[in-house]
Amino acid sequence: MKVLHLISGGDTGGAKTHVHTLLSGLTGKVDVKMVCFTEGPFAQEARDLGIDTLVLPSRNFFKNLNILTELVKKEGFDILHSHGSRGNMMSAILGRRTGLPTVSTVHSDYRLDYLGRPLSRLTYGTINSIALRRIKYRIGVSDAMVDLLISRGFDPERLFPIYNGLDFSPKVPKLSRAEFFQSVGLDADTDSVVVGIAARLNPVKDIATLIRGFALAHREYPALRLLIAGDGEEMERLKALALELGVQREVCFAGWISDTDSFYHAIDINTLTSISETFPYALTEGARVSLPTVSSKVGGVSYLINHGYNGFLFEPGDEKALAGHLLTLARDPALRKTLGDRLYEKGAREFSLEATTKRQEEIYETILRYERKGRDKVIICGAYGRGNAGDDAILLAILTELRAIDPDLSFRVLSRSPAETRLTYRVNSFYIFAFWKALYHFGRAKLFVNGGGSLMQDVTSYRSLWFYLWTLSAAKRHGCPVIMYGCGIGPINNAGNRKRTAKVINRYVDAITLRDPDSLEELARLGIDQPKISLSADTTVILPAAPTEVVDGILNNCGIPRDGAYIGFILRPWFHFEEKTREIAEAADYAYEKYGLTPFFVPIEPRLDVPASQQVARLMKAPYYMLREGYTAGETIGILSRLKAAVSMRLHGLIFSTGQAVPSVGIVYDQKVSSFLDYIGQDLYQDLDSLTSQRLKEMIDRAVAQSDDRRFLAQRMEKLRQMEAVNRQVIEDYILH
Repeated sequence: MKVLHLISGGDTGGAKTHVHTLLSGLTGKVDVKMVCFTEGPFAQEARDLGIDTLVLPSRNFFKNLNILTELVKKEGFDILHSHGSRGNMMSAILGRRTGLPTVSTVHSDYRLDYLGRPLSRLTYGTINSIALRRIKYRIGVSDAMVDLLISRGFDPERLFPIYNGLDFSPKVPKLSRAEFFQSVGLDADTDSVVVGIAARLNPVKDIATLIRGFALAHREYPALRLLIAGDGEEMERLKALALELGVQREVCFAGWISDTDSFYHAIDINTLTSISETFPYALTEGARVSLPTVSSKVGGVSYLINHGYNGFLFEPGDEKALAGHLLTLARDPALRKTLGDRLYEKGAREFSLEATTKRQEEIYETILRYERKGRDKVIICGAYGRGNAGDDAILLAILTELRAIDPDLSFRVLSRSPAETRLTYRVNSFYIFAFWKALYHFGRAKLFVNGGGSLMQDVTSYRSLWFYLWTLSAAKRHGCPVIMYGCGIGPINNAGNRKRTAKVINRYVDAITLRDPDSLEELARLGIDQPKISLSADTTVILPAAPTEVVDGILNNCGIPRDGAYIGFILRPWFHFEEKTREIAEAADYAYEKYGLTPFFVPIEPRLDVPASQQVARLMKAPYYMLREGYTAGETIGILSRLKAAVSMRLHGLIFSTGQAVPSVGIVYDQKVSSFLDYIGQDLYQDLDSLTSQRLKEMIDRAVAQSDDRRFLAQRMEKLRQMEAVNRQVIEDYILH
């Protein structure tokens, strides 16, 4: 594989470090050549690292274009990889001339690259924006940068995340702490707690917020010091601000520092206050020496720092929150060590140079595979984009399984919120009722998947049933094989709807996988026997919990003790629910009084579930915790894994908690709830209409007793996961042939 890199050659900071370390790491694994359009330190350092570097110093664009065209033909490159406005512009045109696939690494927000320089923004910024749209593939330095590009309309299936990798092997500083402080003129002694930042002094880095936050913290903790390593156009303004706030003696402007090893070994707390970032080296360099870190919540920072677990995050510009975090760390040396050690562990595991180099190789291989064989398209339709964690978990599970079968599949998802679906799952999506667009894609797809859940029912709406039946027939008539995947059937009460459903499914559906035996029986009652029918399980049983540190961070951020004893309540509004709120509240109080379990309300669909939970909480005497936001499926599963027992109306509340071997009690508002519990042999459920506090208390007693021995539930869920494999077995026949 041969890759030609195009870059201006005047780059500094993170982009320079990324390109140099990446290309030196790739040398020997991938045949790389770098072309710069400026001679200088960037090109010379690349040569010193052993990178094959060519400089084209001419300002004549067309002359350089012709030289590169001949170079591509002569040396037989496979991919053009560009960086920055000049490289991107050249790559966009050269790619069309040569037919080579083009990819650009987006190191920063291209709309902010020339902040404070209006002329450069108008020229180079505009050129870069246009060129990026004409390059076929893009690499974002962090998942957050990929998300930003998706939000601006770039194709999510032609985007790849990568992270700035760092060599985490131990470094010995040239200077001791005292020697380094003396060399830069910082007045600090052994009792001082030194806050540091290494950054360019320009508006994007927002050093002013750091100085303001430091000044607030210094009033409470006079031993704090601030060391700013960097240079730039804001130097004089920032010095004036430190003087204005009365901390000019405690703030040291060290200027540009080349000995970053001594800098990071000397300071006590690392900081970042940027208003925009991708994934800054300053944080991984601090992580390499186990520095506790306080950072603005920007770019890919939250992928490294889990708030409250291995560092602290604050909203950009919030100097009061920053000051609070600085004070917390300044006063607690043990906490500084704990957070720093945790940050080192995660950084070394996930953000090493080796991991970055391997990821870049994978991206190149994927691009060449896409170019060589093309990509089959799959259309997925379900109840997605409504803010329901259960329904969206179904989509995630389907995508996970399909990608495991063929990682090169291309998807189009019908969604109520296409922009949100594109961003969350990184697939192309369009509005669920865009009928003409649906027909267009049906005619170009390899497979149509009617995706999970209880779509075939008429309790909530006749129209939704009719719509989903229309998608089945329209997809089949346009040449797509049609699969109903991991679904539940019913209840369908209207006689006309039952007849229509049987007719459409028998005529237009190729295969059905069902998540419970009750749905199998309902198909038989409907007279549906033409498709291939298999009993499986709900697709979401394959989803794992988020990592421990992520869940810890969520709980910390919400002020919820990580190691508390909880009973969870996952509620939703339904007919007669308000009549049962007091019964549920009494049972929650009972669990707290008898077992010491604090009620913990967890929403699956916050828009509906939070108000329902609040109705119950108002009637309770016991203290409680309540989440008011929605979380990803993995995060929700991780949160529910912390429970001693769960009481749930939501089916996916039961699936998620039981999947973590948490004993669960079902409040049945729909047959799918009791069907699932019957399927796993768990008889702890009661219909909502007949629910009493006494019955609920009895079921809580049994659930708590089960919590001492969870092997029964673990075995049942493992059997269910094995049943779920039927979904994949059925769909493989259509994907692989």
